[in-house]
Amino acid sequence: MNGRASSIRRRVWAAALAAVLVAAWPAATPAGAVDDPPAPVTGNATYFDALGSPYGGCGLPQSELDSQDFVALNVYDTPGDYNFYPRPLTGENASKAGLWNNGLNCGRYVQVTISDYCTGVNDGAPGQPFCRNGSWVSDAYSGATLTMLVADSCGDANGWCRDDPYHLDLSKPSLNRFVKDGAPVGDMLPNHWNNRRVTWSFVPAPNYSGDIRIGFLKGAQAWWPAIAISHLPNGIHGVEYYADGAWQQARMNSDMGQSYIIGGVTRGATQFQIRVRDASDELLNGGRVYSFSLPASCGSQCGADYTEASYTTTTPSASPSASPSASPSASPSASPSASPSASPSASPSASPSPSPSPSANPGICQVTYEVTSSWQGGFTANVTVKNTGATALQNWTVAWDMPSGVSLVNGWSATVTADGTRWTANAPSWATSLAPGASASFGFQASGPSSPGASGFACS
Repeated sequence: MNGRASSIRRRVWAAALAAVLVAAWPAATPAGAVDDPPAPVTGNATYFDALGSPYGGCGLPQSELDSQDFVALNVYDTPGDYNFYPRPLTGENASKAGLWNNGLNCGRYVQVTISDYCTGVNDGAPGQPFCRNGSWVSDAYSGATLTMLVADSCGDANGWCRDDPYHLDLSKPSLNRFVKDGAPVGDMLPNHWNNRRVTWSFVPAPNYSGDIRIGFLKGAQAWWPAIAISHLPNGIHGVEYYADGAWQQARMNSDMGQSYIIGGVTRGATQFQIRVRDASDELLNGGRVYSFSLPASCGSQCGADYTEASYTTTTPSASPSASPSASPSASPSASPSASPSASPSASPSASPSPSPSPSANPGICQVTYEVTSSWQGGFTANVTVKNTGATALQNWTVAWDMPSGVSLVNGWSATVTADGTRWTANAPSWATSLAPGASASFGFQASGPSSPGASGFACS
């Protein structure tokens, strides 16, 4: 394994990763527990081929990144401890957070400088020294620099991602684009790498112009408006949305730091107003308000992995409303990257296959269960219930069995509960009736085996 923490990022998330109904959203976003390191710092570097699909760890498809020179930061800071801990890191696990900082360093840039080469073994083996049986030496590549975007996370069980707090996982195609004496180095790979040291620090977006981009994630709709925000001058530490006459704090979409679950200006509306806080916790552009709607191309629910939304803006002094006096603002096309390049090809995850499961009471309903996304230690699933009877189902309920060891994290578009291995979903208060031939869908996130089966479906 020549320098890879992983050949393809492990984070493969579906659009419904951490959603719940707007009324049930917890108010808090994962708190920042990790301060910026003293600048600059030195750590080992590895490389990886591409982001996972459909989303990288920050909640954006690779094709939508501002720069194809990107890095992953460590999820954990747990020297000698290579166990998996549920993400985001909260409670007693909060102290285990690495510079990924529960996603709060997403969208920032780092200035990276190539440092010493290892003449020994530098394989990141758990519990082993870096560069053992050798030494660190300066060479012709030392001093080459590149500015790179934080777009992903490294949570692997190896020495790089656990033992070295300042480790960077770099996009492989970027390595030969590092610049020294005004020109790309060109040939650091394949023979002059060996997981070199790098020195780095956070910097504002280089050559920044324009304004933010806003896009809806797959599955986004009025009751689960999941957005991703990019083209940021200095990262993103929070999103606030205007609802029912007041500003509300949006919840981060798990620890995908550029994705947030917002709410409409009124409950269930498809018109939205937000403002954004940057990495210094300052309101972006003096508190500029961005107003936009669910794009017409989405219909009632977005089907594409990313659907960009056009928006208008208002000055901070203006009182936000459902239809503010605004100036149109086209989504910016300028990239802050000094040297963009073609996106390396990522290996998509296998497409999930729905599994129809006849209910225990045929003639009333049919249930379809589908694992929509999975990762180490968890998964999301979508369940569809269809009324196959001749009369409406009132206050419908679906129940099923999950294997032992699977725990419910949250649910959306229904009230999902777990009593041991028997799980139940009750119709949401805003859609209690299911007409003959009609279908309703809900979903949930769970921890445990990544693709567990479900059985024993029944509905009433």
